[in-house]
Amino acid sequence: MERTPSGTPVGVDDPYAVAGVCDHLTDDGRCRYALEGAGDDSGFIADRRRDEYACHVGEEDRWCLCPHYRSTTNGRDCRRCGLQEIRLPHEDARPLLEEHHLRYADATGTDRSEDGADAGSHEITVSLCRWCHAKVHGSFARIDDDANPDPEAIAERERRRSAELSEFGFDTARDRYADGGE
Repeated sequence: MERTPSGTPVGVDDPYAVAGVCDHLTDDGRCRYALEGAGDDSGFIADRRRDEYACHVGEEDRWCLCPHYRSTTNGRDCRRCGLQEIRLPHEDARPLLEEHHLRYADATGTDRSEDGADAGSHEITVSLCRWCHAKVHGSFARIDDDANPDPEAIAERERRRSAELSEFGFDTARDRYADGGE
């Protein structure tokens, strides 16, 4: 199983097997990294320009071949147990979901693909609830386990859901400000 630089497991054998589409890939199959020219890799950008900015990988199972591949989560539910995030806008509470890194750069700052080629410093993340996140890093739990949400996670989600629903209720200004009003 892949491990973090500190040696804890990340919950998968092959991060690319669970990774999503590259964050730089546009809807029409072009490379946004090259289109925006935002990187320091002028050779890569020139190659993409000559190929009309087409993604040179083209197949999802070959993402490790791209030196600028990145797949970060914007998930609203836990990849392992399915717990959905509920954020209360005026509450400074810890989020239910956290970003979990599946791929880390090695000591030299680069990753190695399975065939030993330099794959660049790829960032691959998925969304995990903080309970599953702790289980994955603290034990042999895997992100592809068939898991149910932790009872504490369900309780916290329901507390937030109740608070969210109470915000939708209607109170007159008199009722809302009865204690501190005129």
